Amino acid sequence: MPTQSQITASTCCYCGVGCGVLIEHDGEHILGVQGDPQHPANFGKLCSKGATLHLTGDLDARAMHPELRLGKGLARSRTDWDSALDHAANVFAETIREHGPDSVAFYISGQLLTEDYYAFNKLARALVGTNNIDSNSRLCMSSAVVGYKRSLGADAPPCNYEDIEQSDCVLIVGSNMAFAHPVLFRRLEEAKAQRPHMQIIVVDPRRTDTCELADLHLAILPGSDVALFHGLLHILLWEGWADRRFIEAHTEGFEALKSLVHAYNPQMVSELCGISVDSLQRCARLIGNAPSFLSLWCMGLNQSTAGSAKNSALINLHLATGQIGKVGSGPFSLTGQPNAMGGRETGSLSNLLPGHREAANAEHRQEVADYWGVDSLPHTTGLTAIELFEAVRSGHIKALWIACTNPAQSLPDQNKVHEALAACPFVVVQEAFFTTETCHYADLLLPAASWGEKEGTVTNSERRVSHVRRAVPAPAEARPDWAITTDFARRLEQLLRPGLPSLFAFDCPQALFEEYKHLTAQRDLDLSGLSYAILDNQGPQQWPFPAGATGGTPRLYGDDRFPTANGRAQFIAEPFRAAQEKRDTRYSLTLNTGRLRDQWHGMSRTGSAARLFSHAPEALLSLHPDELRRRRLNSGDLVKIRSRRGSLIVPVQADDAVRSGQAYLPMHWGNRFLKGLGTNVLTQPAFDPLSKQPELKHAGIELDKVELPWHFFALVEGQVQTRFEALRPLFEDFAYANLTLTGRERPALLIRAACAIAPAPEVLAQIDQTLGLSDGPVLAYDDPRKAVGKRVRIEDGRITAIRLAGETAARDWLKGIWESGSADTELRRWLLAPRSTPPENSATTAVGRTLCNCLNVSHEAICAGIAQGLDLNGLKQTLKCGTNCGSCVPEIKRLLATQPVAVNA
Repeated sequence: MPTQSQITASTCCYCGVGCGVLIEHDGEHILGVQGDPQHPANFGKLCSKGATLHLTGDLDARAMHPELRLGKGLARSRTDWDSALDHAANVFAETIREHGPDSVAFYISGQLLTEDYYAFNKLARALVGTNNIDSNSRLCMSSAVVGYKRSLGADAPPCNYEDIEQSDCVLIVGSNMAFAHPVLFRRLEEAKAQRPHMQIIVVDPRRTDTCELADLHLAILPGSDVALFHGLLHILLWEGWADRRFIEAHTEGFEALKSLVHAYNPQMVSELCGISVDSLQRCARLIGNAPSFLSLWCMGLNQSTAGSAKNSALINLHLATGQIGKVGSGPFSLTGQPNAMGGRETGSLSNLLPGHREAANAEHRQEVADYWGVDSLPHTTGLTAIELFEAVRSGHIKALWIACTNPAQSLPDQNKVHEALAACPFVVVQEAFFTTETCHYADLLLPAASWGEKEGTVTNSERRVSHVRRAVPAPAEARPDWAITTDFARRLEQLLRPGLPSLFAFDCPQALFEEYKHLTAQRDLDLSGLSYAILDNQGPQQWPFPAGATGGTPRLYGDDRFPTANGRAQFIAEPFRAAQEKRDTRYSLTLNTGRLRDQWHGMSRTGSAARLFSHAPEALLSLHPDELRRRRLNSGDLVKIRSRRGSLIVPVQADDAVRSGQAYLPMHWGNRFLKGLGTNVLTQPAFDPLSKQPELKHAGIELDKVELPWHFFALVEGQVQTRFEALRPLFEDFAYANLTLTGRERPALLIRAACAIAPAPEVLAQIDQTLGLSDGPVLAYDDPRKAVGKRVRIEDGRITAIRLAGETAARDWLKGIWESGSADTELRRWLLAPRSTPPENSATTAVGRTLCNCLNVSHEAICAGIAQGLDLNGLKQTLKCGTNCGSCVPEIKRLLATQPVAVNA
């Protein structure tokens, strides 16, 4: 008898919006997910990623049991938890004894829960005695941290989400908010519709979907943000739009900044930024005359060698206009990961300690040491992400623990990262998905619980703490991260400090939270009044929430006092400095990276849901049509992208949203889905001197067209993850290979590949066997002389597998037949004919990419509706597109503006 379904309230595990979700389950399996209408972050809305969370739990991709490799070059074998953790403790203890505590390191993740973070920090600093603990948040938010701390005195975003709806002027900088934070973008869209006088300015080198909502788009040259902000301040001062009273009463450092920006006149800034003087002046006028002014930013500012300067220069605009601490006003960074904020709070960057303390501050170190009951904490500087992996590569780090992150995809200069992981004597990977690129290098793989399977807390972009609740048990032997970490720590302390009371006597995540929260008491982020019970009874709360408080704190600095030594905010005067790599004759294009609408980070989770590939099914390099013509390229041509660090082969596409001289490639592609180590084989490890955040958004590249005449295409449904893992190594010798998923009701593996010459027959035979095309109801045609062949498996009148080798002209036609669910006589005739192209006037056409993922509405269907005269509301009513998460609405609006309408419509 089936178990009755239940609902558990929790939070989404993707971006920093922190959406509440309602998980439907039967106590053992997750069955569905909906937005939580009671959660103040999203009020029931979810984006395409959050709405498909229940589809991303494919057990075939999950790490299920501990696995240990007993020697480099050997395969890992299954072991038990006791043996795994005892082995890890022995290796770490021996390494520390022989080489010192700084010979080991921990690299953790903005996706961990706050309790997990706290356990790792106590392990590294109190037990091991090293500050070598850093997080992938170093790649995401560390420049924002420096900006807040230098300018305002604390790492504390002062705003809340209601300010997005209540502001009169919203400046969005370096963020494709429509893709990266869709639920917040929906709130902005709705506010704009209700308050049309709201002015929205978007600063971005590309014309993204976010720009569809903008009253003004400044397509500045990549990396010129500081010049822009100084130029805006120059005009604000010249026109008398600064708030002199606020400046004199509540800030310092203004005269030095005023002197600096005097040189940034409109003509100079126009040339530096590549925008018109008129648009610069209009932007300043909108900001200077707005009753309230809010700025939103993300990786376009942070991922830069001048990231700290960019953040401070933007905050300068708020201080100069007094637009902070008020409704609808203030600088508001959009966090990239679900709990990057919680990581910063617990000290999960190498330079931090719990409670927003500094590892370099002796008084702070002693406060934490006394609280933990140890003599002292390490005073040596910890290594940040880029520095840490360079130390691994050089042999200084000899044991590395990686948790819930995938540096073999996400870090820049991937060739060196892979060299480092291969050379490290002992690598532990604590991970829910064994399919990540980093797991390949794990000497010890520890299976971790994932979304819906663990309990703890997270803090979102607006400082709001939510209770993450467990709905179902983790599969097989997977454990929550905090439990793995504390179990290891107890074993290690028996070797390093035998006979002493345990520092890790935690039996549940709540015990970790209760210990941690008192380290924040009387600090700017005071959480000491919070508890799981309060979060359950009163809902998610914004910090500070000190002891005795009855509610959270919606906004900071409303009293115009800042957590600095004298209570004044600080103007920061730093000149514009160009990005590390400039265009030159050898590398004549500037590469920008960014996000896809339906994918998240390295796709370890979203990449297991076939429907999330339907909007962007393959890695494509975007170039302006003029750039393609200049280089004599056509959309679909394969090109070799070269940077100073590596190369990658991908198809190009025409995209007039990208300016000439620039190129765009999504960040998500790694070696698992795209042969060649992925996007970050091209990006550079140069980093900001203060935040140590690398310049992932800006790299010099060059293109060469590649001639790979032998093409390969395959599509197979069933056992998708298992086949994926078996097939991916077989394409290692192909020059180009892109493996993704496709389909909604029948998920399938989709492969596109190319070579200069046909691979060895035994390789093709092995591929066919894995595809299920070696025997059974398979129709086949081969021409060995031309190295051309085709295979189709038909079961119960329906295609279940396809393989084209040599050339792939019929691939879209065949995919359309597969999607239609039937195999007609036309197909059979084509299979047995020597021609490779699809039949002329075929009744079956390929279904193009899906534009509305929630309701499965194709690009073609929407264009057809527009041709019939339907407007946006008509399309919503007729096709239902844009009526769920709304992520497709900006693209639909763009089509409405460009697609022809029938004359008789």
